[in-house]
Amino acid sequence: MSANFGPAGNCESFSKVHKSSLAAPGWIADFGLDCYEYQCGQGVRIQKDTALKLGENARAAGIALSLHAPYFINLANPDRESVRKNNGYVLTSCAAADWMGAKRVVVHTGALMGRSRREALDIAKRGMQTLLSVLDTAGLGHIALCPETMGKINQLGDLEEVLELCTLDQHLVPCIDFGHLYARSLGADDGPEAFSRMLDRMEEVLGPERASAFHSHFSHIEFTTKGGEKCHRTFADDGGYGPDWAPLAAEVARRGWSPTFICESAGTQAEDALIMKQTYQKQLKERETQP
Repeated sequence: MSANFGPAGNCESFSKVHKSSLAAPGWIADFGLDCYEYQCGQGVRIQKDTALKLGENARAAGIALSLHAPYFINLANPDRESVRKNNGYVLTSCAAADWMGAKRVVVHTGALMGRSRREALDIAKRGMQTLLSVLDTAGLGHIALCPETMGKINQLGDLEEVLELCTLDQHLVPCIDFGHLYARSLGADDGPEAFSRMLDRMEEVLGPERASAFHSHFSHIEFTTKGGEKCHRTFADDGGYGPDWAPLAAEVARRGWSPTFICESAGTQAEDALIMKQTYQKQLKERETQP
């Protein structure tokens, strides 16, 4: 087993030659990548027949699919109407994922809304338990929800909070966005020691089997010292944006883990995902040749 790599949505080079995401799986496979995260950040608008066809194309190309649920989900809001809407957003996301054969749906945890982190997390845990029940009732409990680490300091979703959410059920898979963690730590979560510490903590909380197959987003991030994440950058951008991919690739290769890495670079997500894959494969090859 080894790590898989692919883009979040369609990069600029793809969109210059294709009008439909139905062509994405074949294009991604030809590009040398392994997976594709379909984006529903602004709402789930894909129709069932399109989703089914996308799934067919992905299976034919050998591309694994995941789906990103709407950005406006806020599990930390206990308002009854908000809970109802959250459940609907996740339910429609998982239905679309099921049509296309995607196994994982990434969800945002939400904002603090003036609450303490502990209070917001407890609300989110109750919301997640409700979601899991809703999905089971709808026959969609086999879709893994992936709560994501968030990049803004006033958002719920640091590493510990996401891991605690994932202890609620074995079907929950953490989406570790290393760019977000880098941004909310103001650049501290970077480099070999930081990555080793984070992966160790995942294994401690979730166990080796679940930790080794985590979901991940990765990109370079620009941040501000006041709020954390400002915007996504590309690997080619000047300015010293982090985090650094090479030490994370080395640490995943050393452990023999098989996570899914979705690149969220701003417009060059496929190109940067390929750089990530090549760097990781080089690390694997170097380990194989060591005495």
